[in-house]
Amino acid sequence: VSVIIPVHNGGESFRKCLSSVADSEPPPEEVIVVADGESDGSWRLAEALDMQVLRIPVAGGPARARNLGARTAKGDILFFTDADVTIPPDTIDQVATAFQNAPEMAALFGSYDDEPFETNLLSQYKNLLHHYVHQTSKEEASTFWTGCGAIRREIFLEMGGFNEGYRRPSVEDIELGYRLRKAGYKIRMIKE
Repeated sequence: VSVIIPVHNGGESFRKCLSSVADSEPPPEEVIVVADGESDGSWRLAEALDMQVLRIPVAGGPARARNLGARTAKGDILFFTDADVTIPPDTIDQVATAFQNAPEMAALFGSYDDEPFETNLLSQYKNLLHHYVHQTSKEEASTFWTGCGAIRREIFLEMGGFNEGYRRPSVEDIELGYRLRKAGYKIRMIKE
């Protein structure tokens, strides 16, 4: 499993993200942080943890950063997470196990948890709403989510990766999910 994290001026939430990935048990094969035109030195946090850092001098958006990380990755499974997301220590193991147990599955994504990190009301509401939707949805999905999503590398490359036409964080992950389903690939949402 190769973990890919795009970042643009990540701050404290990025530090927490990196710490959670570093605490993974077992650890991923590699962690690739793509600093997308950032100016606050966030990439140094990843470098201090001996994670691979790729730097893009001018911000080009998360799709471009994720695609660069994916092309660089060595793992058979590409695990994407966002710079403001923390994962439980067993997430990488759950991802690897899920792909081993379901060779027909092309991609998967996880659920928001029910303990929002952000303390403001709007962020808590949105997090809990996403959690509710994930927990009440079918496991067979028709979309993809890069906050906690993984895909077989060969299929990702075959599909041409994320659409880089979305300059700002938008729906490039959802759009990739639609393309995967249209091509006949299976996506699973893992509620745990």
